[in-house]
Amino acid sequence: MTTRAGDLRNYVLVTAAYWADTLADGASRILVLFYFYELGYSPFAVASLFLFYEVFGIVTNLVGGWLAARLGLKATLFLGLGVQVCALSMLAVVPEAWLVVPYVMFAQALSGIAKDLTKMSSKSAVKLVAPKDSESALFAWVAILTGSKNALKGVGFFLGGLLLTLVGFQAAMLMLAGMVLTALIVTRALMRGELGRPDRKARFGQMFSNNRAVNLLAGARVFLFASRDVWFVVALPVYLRAVLGWSFWEVGTFLAVWVIGYGIVQASAPRFLPRGVDGRGAAWLAFALAALPAGIALALGADLDPAAVLVGGLIAFGVLFAVNSAVHSYLILSYADEDRVAMNVGFYYMANAAGRLTGTVLSGLLYQWQGLELCLAVSAGMVLVAGTISLMLPATPGRHRAPRAAGESAAH
Repeated sequence: MTTRAGDLRNYVLVTAAYWADTLADGASRILVLFYFYELGYSPFAVASLFLFYEVFGIVTNLVGGWLAARLGLKATLFLGLGVQVCALSMLAVVPEAWLVVPYVMFAQALSGIAKDLTKMSSKSAVKLVAPKDSESALFAWVAILTGSKNALKGVGFFLGGLLLTLVGFQAAMLMLAGMVLTALIVTRALMRGELGRPDRKARFGQMFSNNRAVNLLAGARVFLFASRDVWFVVALPVYLRAVLGWSFWEVGTFLAVWVIGYGIVQASAPRFLPRGVDGRGAAWLAFALAALPAGIALALGADLDPAAVLVGGLIAFGVLFAVNSAVHSYLILSYADEDRVAMNVGFYYMANAAGRLTGTVLSGLLYQWQGLELCLAVSAGMVLVAGTISLMLPATPGRHRAPRAAGESAAH
């Protein structure tokens, strides 16, 4: 047979597991941010709490892709959910006196490992369960997974702010741990078969891609996601709370609505881009996106109403950023070699984590130094770099495959 029907059952289970982890991850991030900001930590100190979260995300995507090649994606998916339960429990059951920076940074490191193991496993699995030889089906399936995940992350932001107000920090963490544990048990019981064929001979050195398209897309991804997180992670929520005087749940609700809308647009991208987009299209989408943070920064500098500027400007940014991200998520699976998909995707999301790390650190540092306007200006510059790199991507998705060196084993 030259085609493969989609495995809808395992696709649904993979998506549900990713949803549970994403909801808990988004909620816990807001809980940690506001809990420590209210204790009097500076914006840069709050950003440092997420430093290991992002650092270990880089390591996890690199090592996780290799583990998935050797053990199978199902093993790494379940491992990610299990580690998330441990990370949330660490913050839920200890005395409050233990909630100091080093301890929380360690718990966040585990959370970052869990999130990226789950993400790498879920997105790689789409390549294996989607109908074969159908670029439009692949684009649709990965867009639905990624878009719905981001919508749930937005719900997580709202949930985190709400739970902090209603039940407090530790009770909220315990509830989130219970939710992820339930997802792990249900997914483990219902999933059938394997996600890919494990290759015990896969070598760690194969993680470093020799696929030019994957390498270029990874480079663009670093700057694209740094451009978002440089204002989104710390600068924006602190600005809304400290400068505009919004409450926890108001900030959480705004971030939630933004990310939910972003996820809906991302999931819908195949409807208005039905045949996908090539590398040149990804570049022009990035150049269009760069105008938005630059415009928001100029409007804030002109003393226009900051609430109206931020709400309107960031809604527009979210729509265009969602389309950019959906195209990237499609292109990485299209460019990836099917027999090395976990490794290619792991390498790509290592770059994604590097971008988030850069954006997170700069978000706290630049905001503390010069405020939100500088964060937005830097964001615009980063998107321009992403677009420039994207100009070098192959013009035709789905047909670029790196040649395998003689004697190199497949990494499934």
